[in-house]
Amino acid sequence: MTSSVVTRSSAELIGAEEPVLAHNYHPLPVVVSRAEGAWVEDVEGRRYLDMLAGYSALNFGHRHPALVEAAHRQLDRLTLTSRAFHNDRLAEFAERLAALTGLDMVLPMNTGAEAVESGVKVARKWAYDVKGVPADRATIVVAADNFHGRTTTIVSFSTDEVARAGFGPFTPGFRVVPYNDLAAMEAAVDETTAAVLIEPVQGEAGVVVPDDGYLAGVRELTRRAGCLFVADEIQSGLGRTGRTLAVEHESVVPDVVLLGKALGGGIVPVSAVVARREVLQVLHPGEHGSTFGGNPLAAAVGTAVVELLETGEFQRRAAELGVVLREGLEALVGKGVVGFRSRGLWAGVDVDPALGTGREVSERLMHEGVLVKDTHGSTIRLAPPLTITADELWGALETVEKVLGSTGLNRRGTGTGSVCGAALVLRSCRGGGGLAAPAHGDLVGSAGSPGRPPRHPGSPLRGQG
Repeated sequence: MTSSVVTRSSAELIGAEEPVLAHNYHPLPVVVSRAEGAWVEDVEGRRYLDMLAGYSALNFGHRHPALVEAAHRQLDRLTLTSRAFHNDRLAEFAERLAALTGLDMVLPMNTGAEAVESGVKVARKWAYDVKGVPADRATIVVAADNFHGRTTTIVSFSTDEVARAGFGPFTPGFRVVPYNDLAAMEAAVDETTAAVLIEPVQGEAGVVVPDDGYLAGVRELTRRAGCLFVADEIQSGLGRTGRTLAVEHESVVPDVVLLGKALGGGIVPVSAVVARREVLQVLHPGEHGSTFGGNPLAAAVGTAVVELLETGEFQRRAAELGVVLREGLEALVGKGVVGFRSRGLWAGVDVDPALGTGREVSERLMHEGVLVKDTHGSTIRLAPPLTITADELWGALETVEKVLGSTGLNRRGTGTGSVCGAALVLRSCRGGGGLAAPAHGDLVGSAGSPGRPPRHPGSPLRGQG
């Protein structure tokens, strides 16, 4: 990357936002002007390793060449028709996305929250038209500590008071049960239940990984109860956990899958409801729509994303590098880290509260050239692009070690992006070859901590060529 011409400094640009932008975000004080792969550059030319990847919207890194090329090609031809007309890109996108997920039909939308809202509407319509629930009595069972978006309906079933306060009255029809608790879920399901809506891994809650068997239990429970299993894979899906979908870790096929973020390749907002034919066939013309949903540009980029995932390369990378991530975090437990949860290339890291809040740790990492973001309390999330190399990942972990003041890491690398360590099985540590990761590439590590985040009110990376 080459530096862009600086017209205003980072401080000046941040100051200029203050009077004209709504204050619904509290970003780190870095102003990104360029990016490529796993690296971003600010307006002064300082470089940072992106360990957040747009909350998994950038699974394929910044400006992946195949995705940029697909966007350029489509920009030169056709960008928008609305759904008033057909376009020549949508059929292939829907065909390939349905095949990738093992489902039948696609409802294209734009943002993740739109996909969730659409999934709620579809589940209710299915309950009335197919299951026979009396009008306006359909219920949906959800999990506490969820994050599905911030629209009025979605925050109606949130348990995050920051997201809810001041936005009532709320939409009825939702029952909230503890996450990872099948007994509580079963008690909440009855003849009015249209669906169970959960995240296979709770991202915003701190990358909370459920017990083995939980997802399979949800699938069996919904099958017995005659209601839908709706999996929100907007953050966890499309390679992040080492599988195309996180539910695949338990060989589960939901009735409905909600996708977004990475589906747009970090270029355009693309989301989708993907479901069994019986479910999506309840929609008829005029009952639901989106002017931009399924537009030719989005379909072209989305098809290119599916094409990347069809190779399996990114799922393998997430599984293999997830072992590297896990190794590094294991070494830091008890040395500034009190616990962590990971699945694939995604981790929630609980920092010792005595060392600072998650926000404070994120700011210190930023000053050392690594970008992460806090979730709650002293928990930070690590979710780098799946294109990151093992050496870059180790560099980020060493920076975490430095910021926390610990000395637990013992980097094991070949300098070529492969890492030789006790938890890894390589075909040849000196002669190349790929990593053979465990089946899941996930772990809950702790120093006496439970499998949920606790609730608490000079690195060589920057400046490398």
